[in-house]
Amino acid sequence: MRLIRINLGLTGYKETWDIQKKLVDLRYRSKIEDCIILTEHNPVFTMGRGTDKNNLLVSGEILKERGIDLYEIERGGDITFHGPGQTVLYPIVDLRNRQRDARQYLRDLETVVIQALAEIGLKAGVKDGLTGIWVDDHKVGAIGVAVSRWITYHGMALNVNTNLSYFELINPCGITEFPVGSISRLLGREITLEEVNALLVESFVGLFGYDEVVVREVREVL
Repeated sequence: MRLIRINLGLTGYKETWDIQKKLVDLRYRSKIEDCIILTEHNPVFTMGRGTDKNNLLVSGEILKERGIDLYEIERGGDITFHGPGQTVLYPIVDLRNRQRDARQYLRDLETVVIQALAEIGLKAGVKDGLTGIWVDDHKVGAIGVAVSRWITYHGMALNVNTNLSYFELINPCGITEFPVGSISRLLGREITLEEVNALLVESFVGLFGYDEVVVREVREVL
């Protein structure tokens, strides 16, 4: 089974959100194969279906002053931040080929990140009752997905070299008792998004059983 890898680089959130929805429709109609989008967003807060709006701690005026976009979206979960220095992966996967098991899909995404971080010497895991990926009581990754007609979109975000001060403007995913962390800080050295992306894709491909990865420009797929 083949996986299409689409590298978008730095994008505005709305642009990539629109691309995902187009790919979901194409995948549902079997016009394309499963895809994985890799991107990095301009500063944005996204509110999932489970968001308590009290977890946004600043006004719209402050968001505008700071150049931060805000979107209410259809993924699960509460509010989170995306921005430069954070890698974001959006898998477009047909769960009709995977027992229509959305819960297992979420567990698999967690495992993808945990395996990838193990390759660079970080012992990551999950916390009972809390979302995301954790290293030493620091939340380093967020996972929130949507499923339309058994096709997945949205996905996972991992703080690599992220400016963590943005998270002070929200209660990330509604969590107040633990801090947010980044891979570089926890490693004690700089690491590039390209290095982390390579490990994440390798882990994703192995866990989901793809036998070929094909890199395509988004215009070649849409």
